[in-house]
Amino acid sequence: MTPDTSLPRPGNAADKAVVIPAHVQQLLAFDFGTKRTGCASGNRVFGAASPLPTIKAEGADARFAAIEKLIKEWQPQALVIGVPYHPDGAPHENTAKALKFGRQLRGRFNLPVYEVDERYSTTEALAGGAKDADAASACIILEQFLRSIA
Repeated sequence: MTPDTSLPRPGNAADKAVVIPAHVQQLLAFDFGTKRTGCASGNRVFGAASPLPTIKAEGADARFAAIEKLIKEWQPQALVIGVPYHPDGAPHENTAKALKFGRQLRGRFNLPVYEVDERYSTTEALAGGAKDADAASACIILEQFLRSIA
């Protein structure tokens, strides 16, 4: 049986720490979008994320080719994706698209994929004056994940 590698979803015990294997040190995070996908790298040692260039490739083949390059360069042991929800926690059309993206990442790259509720990450990035809101959102998603793991 494959262990569940997703974080608690809204409405569950989201405040509980998630335990991930100790060998997982380097991570890549993605703020999925159909036109742009924000990217960030980070690790458990520093507990911080750094923005990477946003992927502006449309279409799954081009997007996954760019992601493959990042994975080869950064050698992450796990991936983190932001999953959007309505303010009340209800899923919407982009929720399903982000979850599908996560399944595709898991299937293509054989890496664990952790999910983070990304409500307000873009708003926070823009409020912080981000020049690249997508990459800044990916950083916020990854830093949120890093704070949540035990």
